[in-house]
Amino acid sequence: MFKQYRLKNYNFRLVLWVLALSILGILLVGSAEPSYMNKQFFGVLLGFTLMVIISMIDFSWILNFQWVIYALMLVLLLMVLVRGSSSHGATRWVSIFGIQFQPVEPVKVMLTMFFSRFFMDHESSLNSPKTFFQSLLLAFFPLVLVFSQPDLKNTLTLLVLFAILYYIAGISYKIIALIVLVVALLGGGLTAYILNTSTKPFFLRDYQWERVETFRDSGDSESDSDNTQQINSVTAIGSGELTGKGLNNDDPQSANNGNFIPEIENDFIFAVIGEELGFIGGAGIIMLLFLVVFECIQTGNRSKDLSGKLICCGIASVIGIQSFINIGVATMILPNTGTPLPFISYGLSSLVSCYIGIGFVLNVGLQSRIRISDVRSRADGRSSAA
Repeated sequence: MFKQYRLKNYNFRLVLWVLALSILGILLVGSAEPSYMNKQFFGVLLGFTLMVIISMIDFSWILNFQWVIYALMLVLLLMVLVRGSSSHGATRWVSIFGIQFQPVEPVKVMLTMFFSRFFMDHESSLNSPKTFFQSLLLAFFPLVLVFSQPDLKNTLTLLVLFAILYYIAGISYKIIALIVLVVALLGGGLTAYILNTSTKPFFLRDYQWERVETFRDSGDSESDSDNTQQINSVTAIGSGELTGKGLNNDDPQSANNGNFIPEIENDFIFAVIGEELGFIGGAGIIMLLFLVVFECIQTGNRSKDLSGKLICCGIASVIGIQSFINIGVATMILPNTGTPLPFISYGLSSLVSCYIGIGFVLNVGLQSRIRISDVRSRADGRSSAA
C-alpha cells in the first residue's frame, strides 16, 4: 500500500502550478463573493491534504479494488436519484453526514481509475468485439444515471473521457474511424434537428431547451434578455482590456459590484478573471491550466504500465475538458451550461476531486521514477559483480 519514495522524485512543478491556480482561485472567489472566500480556502487545504496522502499510496494497490470503485460510483449516482437535492430544475447534489456535494465530480476520477485497470487487464484484446461491447456496457450505466439527473453536459464529458481513455489504451484506428463516422452522423443529425425544430424534443428538459433557443437566437434582440448572463460576461471580459481593473476594485459598473452575472464565483469566474486581471491575467491562467495538463500527460508517458498512463491522461482530460467548457461558455463560444473552472471556481466538490486526481498523478510519477532507479541499481549491481 505505502512505499518509500525519494523526495527529489516528487513532481514539485505540478504541485506549484496547481497551488498557483488555487491561490488565484481563492483571491478571485473572494473578489466575486467575499463570503465564500474562507470556504474556498478550506477547500484548498482539504484538497491539498488529500492530494499529499493519496500521492503516497501505491496506485496499483488501489486499482486492485476496481470493482469496489465501480460499485461505489454507481451507489453515489443512485443516491442522487433517491435522496438528492434539486436546484435550477436538476437533482445533482446529495448530503452524507451533513456534507453536501455533487457526486458526478468524484465520479470523473473514479471512472478514470476503473477503466485504467479494466483496459490494462484487457490490453491484449482491446479490439475484440467482446471487450468493446463489455466496456460500452460498463460505461453505459454511470452515463445513464448522470443523464437522468438530468445532466447532459457531464454525460457528454464522461462520454468523451471514456473515448479518450479507450483511444490511449490502444483501440484500433478502424474502430475509431467507424465510431467517429457513426457519432458524426448521429450527432450532426441530432444537432441539426434540435437547432431547426420549433418544438422541444422529448429528451430535453425545459431549462435545456431554453438554453438551446437562447444560443440559437442569440443574435436577435428579442432573445437578448434571456442571454444576459453570457452577454454581460463577454462585456466584462472585454472591459478588462490588457491589464484589468484590479482585484476587488470599486468600479460600480463592474460585474462583481453591479451584480450583472448570477453565480459569477462559479460558472462565470472567467468573467471576473478577464475584467479584473485583463488579457494578461486571463492568458496567464490559461497557460497555468495548460501546464497542469501537460505535466499530467508527461507523467503518463513515463508511467511504469498502461494503467498509470491512463490515470494521468484521464485526469488531464478532465481538467482540459472542463477548462474548455467553462471558458467557452464565459466567452459565448458555447451554449450556457454550468461547469466549474478547475482549481479556480467556487465549488468544493470539483476542487477536492481535482486535487484527488492530481494526487494519483503524483503517485504515478513516483512509481515511474522508482522503476527507473531500480533498473539502474540492478544494472550497476550486475556490472560490479562482473
